[in-house]
Amino acid sequence: MGPLALAAGLLLGSFFAPVAQAQTAADCISPQAQQMMNACAAKEYQAVDAALNEAWKPAKTFADAIGRGDALLTAQRAWLAYRDAACEVHASPYEGGSIQPLVYSTCMTELTVQRTRMLLDFHAY
Repeated sequence: MGPLALAAGLLLGSFFAPVAQAQTAADCISPQAQQMMNACAAKEYQAVDAALNEAWKPAKTFADAIGRGDALLTAQRAWLAYRDAACEVHASPYEGGSIQPLVYSTCMTELTVQRTRMLLDFHAY
C-alpha cells in the first residue's frame, strides 16, 4: 500500500468513525441512520450491563450471608451463557445485515434488565 492510499484510508476512517458512535444521549433521542441506531443500542446495553454488575454485589453478599453464594454464582454464570447464546440465536436471521447489531444489543438489553430486577429483588428479602 502506497503512502497516498494509506493517507486516504486514514482520512476516510477518521471521517466515518464518529458516525458509528453515539457521543451523547441527545444522539440517541431519535436516530435515523442504522449505524447510529446500532451505536445507541450498544450504548444502552453497556449502561444496563453496568447496572447488572452493581446489582450483583449486594445480591452476592446476601447469598453469602444465607449460605447460598456458590449457588448464586453458578446460577449467574449459567444465566450469562444463556443470555449470550439466546441473543446470538435471536439475531442470527439478520446475519450480515446492518440491523443485526441492533437486534442483538436490544436482546442483550432486555434480558439484562430482567436479570438485574431479579438480583435487586433477591437481596431485598
